[in-house]
Amino acid sequence: MDGPVLTKSGWIRGVGLNGYTVFRGVPYAEAPVGELRWKRPVPVRHWDGEYYADTFRNMCPQALPDPETPWGAGYHKEFYSNPEYIPPMSEDCLYLNIWVPDSAGSGSALPVAFYIHGGGFSGGYGSEMEFDGAAFCEKDVILVTINYRTGIFGFFAHPWLDRENELGISGNYGTLDQIAALEWIHENIAAFGGNPDNITVFGQSAGSMSTQVLISSPLTEGLIAKAVLQSGISCEDHLLYTPTLEEEERIGEDFVRITGSGSLEELRELSWEELLKYKERLDRENFLKLHDALVLVPNVDGHVLKKTVNEVWKDAEMAPIPTMAGLTLDDLGTTPEKVRRKEYGPLLDECRRWSIVCGKAHQKPAYIYCFSHALPGGDWGANAFHSSELWYVMGTLGRCWRPMEQADYDLSGEMVSAWTNFMKSGEPGGGWEAYTEENPYIQEFS
Repeated sequence: MDGPVLTKSGWIRGVGLNGYTVFRGVPYAEAPVGELRWKRPVPVRHWDGEYYADTFRNMCPQALPDPETPWGAGYHKEFYSNPEYIPPMSEDCLYLNIWVPDSAGSGSALPVAFYIHGGGFSGGYGSEMEFDGAAFCEKDVILVTINYRTGIFGFFAHPWLDRENELGISGNYGTLDQIAALEWIHENIAAFGGNPDNITVFGQSAGSMSTQVLISSPLTEGLIAKAVLQSGISCEDHLLYTPTLEEEERIGEDFVRITGSGSLEELRELSWEELLKYKERLDRENFLKLHDALVLVPNVDGHVLKKTVNEVWKDAEMAPIPTMAGLTLDDLGTTPEKVRRKEYGPLLDECRRWSIVCGKAHQKPAYIYCFSHALPGGDWGANAFHSSELWYVMGTLGRCWRPMEQADYDLSGEMVSAWTNFMKSGEPGGGWEAYTEENPYIQEFS
């Protein structure tokens, strides 16, 4: 893409590479700092001149995987070991990235893939080592990744915050960030050669759960054409727990007690480093009480969510769009015994439930996949661990430390084609059939 692009926010110039242009660190909202901490995102002000989008911008403050712990060591080596892909931390984090094929603007508007990173709603960022848009651009699909507020910055609810909000609610700032980024893309992607009416939202783990929240929210009506849910979906189960506002406020009151703050003003005076320290203590206390570390999550506030995602699924009130849903062999909720027997865990049953309701209630195709490929190199992660499919879906095997073989690259090519085909037409192709009770077809990637 030659030259700058004129958006409603101003002119933007990207970096031209082999076959595509990448726009790194595009602001989609004002920095949520100072008085804007714990408030809905404010639309970014129009800038003068030309914004040079050449650098991936700040991640929301978070605790990265600890290489000194068994779990953290594996994830650190897999995704966070290269400092080249670790941006600074700052509350000034509301940026997105766009990869645009050189074919954009030369014919029909291109489909858009809008990716939401995982990280348990407490971490992650849109420029992680495993994320890149080159493989999607080769298939004539625009890829967008985003940063949003996570953890205590994105999901803190408290009566103090209710009182300063015109709707009398709090929390869900991270979800509102995602919606603000989606709205920015919907309003501006045509300038990049993209089709605003063909946006596929997809994500993995908490990114998949976020995708379920977005297609369960009235605030995204008309913005999302298709969705892909990777390793994070809740129908009858409570893998994605969307508590009431009151329940999330009780977590917030615990947090205030831990900080010792006497007012909202005192909380806003704390540095982000102090807030992270107190948040780690909140996690420890609630993990012991609730046996669940995900305590800062989207809540049912009557605005972002009218009902829990389980209730939305049960009443078939999610967006009536084509979907794909799937999991890995060694995924959330499974057991070592099941993995040894090559049996999938409870997420597969949730994908089945989801697909049946989508097909019956909406008459829209719903596809299911299972990823069981054993990654090469070392014992950790050999059994298709949670997140392992990301290298293959994004086509970024060359960045991974593992000794990838031709079979890995072939599998990645198959998956990139399926995902981008779905983003173009709503069908993944390659003989992959929609899942129904009469035809319970599941695509195996192995």
